This record gives sequence, structure tokens and C-alpha cells, in this order.
Amino acid sequence: MKCDEFKKTVYEGEEKFSPGERLSLAFHVFFCGRCARELRRFEDARELLASGFIPPSPDFTDAVMAKIYEEEGEEEVFDIPGGVSTRGWVIAGVLILLSLATAFFGGDFSGIAASQGSSFLLPLGIIIGIIVSAYGALFIGSHLKELSARFRLH
Repeated sequence: MKCDEFKKTVYEGEEKFSPGERLSLAFHVFFCGRCARELRRFEDARELLASGFIPPSPDFTDAVMAKIYEEEGEEEVFDIPGGVSTRGWVIAGVLILLSLATAFFGGDFSGIAASQGSSFLLPLGIIIGIIVSAYGALFIGSHLKELSARFRLH
């Protein structure tokens, strides 16, 4: 198989290959470093596009959704602009966890534990659990589309 034939065959898609063609392609990739690099680049590009790394164009999405709502005769639903990005949520979550973990260093917990016993830790643990659970629920609720697409939960 020549390199030009290999590239043309690979760009058509793997689902169309017979077992013999797959063996021939694997044999070619084994002996041709240039095509092996090209195949790796092609697979990386395909994974990048499938992963959702490149966000959709907001102008294009809005125009398509407006047309769909117009055809269905429904009202158009607008997203709230200026939402917090996933990166912002993760940074805020890490800061919250760090502040909860370091809260014990800021007070005289050894004195409280000596006078009250260790039972004061139960309400503190419940409060920390409520904060972490509420934050996780808000994050998941506000990023449901992205998370379901990322983890392929359609």
C-alpha cells in the first residue's frame, strides 16, 4: 500500500474497513513512520473534536436554536449570560475545601476539645458535609449539559 492510498483510506473512516484492510493498514503503519505520525495526528484531532474541547460558536448555536423554536412555534429560552466557567467553579471548590481543611488551625480547638470533649466535632463535620454537598449539587446542576456530554450520559 502506498502512502497516498493509506491516507485516503484512513480519512474515509475505520468503520468501513474489512479485517484484511485493517491488517494492511497496520502493516503499513508499522513500517512507515511518516504515516504513523499522520495517523496519530488524525486520531488526536478526532479525539479533540469529540471531547468538546472546542466550544461551539455562540452566534451559530443561537441562530440554529432560534430557527428550531420558530419552526416548532415555541418560545425561545435564553441562557443567562455571564455565568461562572467550569474553571471558576473548580478554583472556588478547591479554595472552599482548603479553607474548610485549614479552619482547625485558626482556633483553639484543643482547648475546646479539652473542656467540651470531642463531641463538638460532630456538628462541625455536619456543617462541612452540608457545604461540600451543596457546592457539588450547585456545580452539577449548573453544568449538567457539559457534564453529560463529557461523560456521554445521553
